[in-house]
Amino acid sequence: MPIGGEIGFATLPEHVHRKSAKKGFDFSIMVVGESGLGKSTLVNCLFLGDLYKDRKIPSVDKLIERTVNIEKKQLDIIEKGIKLRVTIVDTPGFGDSINTTGSFQVVENYIDEQFNQYFKDESGLNRKNIVDNRIHCCLYFISPFGRGLSQLDIQFMKRLNSKINIVPVIAKADSLTAIEVAQLKKKILRELEENGISIFKIPECDSDEDELYRIKDKEIRESIPFAIIGSTTSIDLNGRRIRGREYPWGIVDIQDERYSDFIKLRTFLSLHMQDLKDSTSDVLYENYRTNYLAQLNGGRIAELDSSGLSADRLLQMKQEEIRRMQEQLMMMQEQLRQTSRP
Repeated sequence: MPIGGEIGFATLPEHVHRKSAKKGFDFSIMVVGESGLGKSTLVNCLFLGDLYKDRKIPSVDKLIERTVNIEKKQLDIIEKGIKLRVTIVDTPGFGDSINTTGSFQVVENYIDEQFNQYFKDESGLNRKNIVDNRIHCCLYFISPFGRGLSQLDIQFMKRLNSKINIVPVIAKADSLTAIEVAQLKKKILRELEENGISIFKIPECDSDEDELYRIKDKEIRESIPFAIIGSTTSIDLNGRRIRGREYPWGIVDIQDERYSDFIKLRTFLSLHMQDLKDSTSDVLYENYRTNYLAQLNGGRIAELDSSGLSADRLLQMKQEEIRRMQEQLMMMQEQLRQTSRP
């Protein structure tokens, strides 16, 4: 006769949630796009801060010769007991100079540096407190005035879509009518497909998700690329304070979903933060790690690849190389322990 009762595993998710909430979460966002598209304003709107109050806007002459810089801002958020440390990586100067080739290289180098540092940390002796500075999401700003993707947009996304989760954003959506926004979204998606550019795809909902979540997720998925209106200006509208823009013909609330996808973008980042992190870790970083290990072996794997061996055999060889490296690392750790004993 089986003994009745419960083992207690049902409370495991609660314990995991409590422990994770206490430890906190890290998330890194990169914002990329030409100057004047409202990147800083949107970041301030998303995180309810003023992260760029000390930034100076360069003159037109300096913009022409300007090079791309990498600027990092960190923000600690505590909401309902959940700790979140957000790192915002901005790229002022992107696309400003006449020769934009350097724009790609600076951003790509930074992404590779974060992958490389993470690889070194997880291969080191102390792996308990690894800091994850890898970029989990790239908000790429597209101008509403070009009526589609520019060559700069295409070249950047084509070059980096295998290293970063790209989320396209149409800037300054209040410069377009609702019909123009819908047409521009379709054109951008078509041009992305024509140029073989992969953007982040929201995973399908699990079968046990409730209907309300499914509807919301479907709305977000169909809104990509997000058409955004940003503003940090507080305006009185019918007795309530809103963040919006005031025009001769009226006031636009940036959270009004009839005109802006701001709420959908914010909800997307909240609902799919872990999906973005998983994609970075399981797909983008693993691709980098595999290529890096191949280079460490003097291109041996690449040479074998051209010899006609099967993909399964190549994968097996890569796993053997990784196992040998791990064994060497364990031997080094044991030697260090032996020498440290009195």
